[in-house]
Amino acid sequence: MKQKINWGILSTGHIADLFAKAVLESKTGILGAVASRSPSKAESFARRHKIPMAYGSYKKLLHDPFVDVLYIATPHAFHAEWALQAARAGKHILCEKPLTLHYPAARRVIQTAKSHKVFFMEAFMYRCHPQTAKLVELIRQKTIGELKLIQASFCFDRPVDLKGRLFNRALGGGAIWDVGCYPVSLARLLAGAALGKPFAEPLEVKGLGVVGAQSGVDEFALASLKFPNGILAELSCANRVRRPVGVSLFGSKGWIHVPSPWHADRFNASAAKIQIYREGARPKEITLRSRQSLYSLEVDAVGSALQKGLKESPFMTWKDSLGNAQVLDAWMRAVGL
Repeated sequence: MKQKINWGILSTGHIADLFAKAVLESKTGILGAVASRSPSKAESFARRHKIPMAYGSYKKLLHDPFVDVLYIATPHAFHAEWALQAARAGKHILCEKPLTLHYPAARRVIQTAKSHKVFFMEAFMYRCHPQTAKLVELIRQKTIGELKLIQASFCFDRPVDLKGRLFNRALGGGAIWDVGCYPVSLARLLAGAALGKPFAEPLEVKGLGVVGAQSGVDEFALASLKFPNGILAELSCANRVRRPVGVSLFGSKGWIHVPSPWHADRFNASAAKIQIYREGARPKEITLRSRQSLYSLEVDAVGSALQKGLKESPFMTWKDSLGNAQVLDAWMRAVGL
């Protein structure tokens, strides 16, 4: 693998725009090409980010010989289709979360990446930030004693737009797939840290949700997970309910609060904060600083893995993605979807 990783971006929506900026900020990546189903959108995106090649077809991007890795930023419903085609074309892949809409499709994508010997990573960008690594370290060190309860939320409120991806079932709409996947992934990560493992799978998954009368997708949902050693998780997600975003971890000797777990540098471009409360001690705040933006850290996580010849990333392994997909399936079934 050459020193700089040449990226192709598949789709031109908001998240693709953020990602293109992150590649320009990164240490390992350069922008090589972009594709949209609309030639004019591809050309406009390319001009905005100074990308040398613009394609009005996703398939043309797959066959660009100069592109090393593809960032798949389509609506959720199309992740599996283009991840499979990218793997068969021999392209390395960073695919936006959720990997797919169902566990069998996720398994098929990863099996295809493995058989074609390409790198694959599900794009949970928060996993690449030092804040997440510090949380794992604090739990492993039993800073708050034995972990008992994980509370995690990712909620926001948007007007119903039946054509937009958030509320259109054909595009993979709904809160669980869009943002519920974050609390699930972090709960599994931290329960694993408490058990001395990279991640843990729940013994039980129970869920409730409200399905929109117009949209037909879950607009607010809750999940309860039970892990080994009696660790419980309370998770919430919404696209129609405003609720404070955050993570709180309760242990036998104190608790931890993370105000911004998913976008660690949202409130301060260079800092993330972890608040620690222990019995008999003054509250402590840990400030973590990064010279890079959140998404550029993700770009370099992929770049580093490719330069080392890895096919999966330690930040989000294939087994981790498959475990997440199984829990999301269980949550969706519990909601009735």
